Amino acid sequence: MDLDSVREDLLVAGVAAGGAVGLTLALELLADVSVPFWLEAAPLGVYFAYLFTRKGGPYGPYDTVRNWALLAAMVALAAAAYALLV
Repeated sequence: MDLDSVREDLLVAGVAAGGAVGLTLALELLADVSVPFWLEAAPLGVYFAYLFTRKGGPYGPYDTVRNWALLAAMVALAAAAYALLV
């Protein structure tokens, strides 16, 4: 395992974890909305998909670390929107 792959994993994991924590804090403390655990942990699902689908390549042009991190952030925002609208 090289340093670049560790850095890439930490980036996606950090965005997913930050999204999950931020989602929970925003919904529970700021909006006073109680949501189920699966919705709070939705950004972590993106990280696990990233972790288990990247097994050494070859990767497509859209299969980049940046896109996985953006997907985790978008899932967190979509989960927040869903919780606030439902």
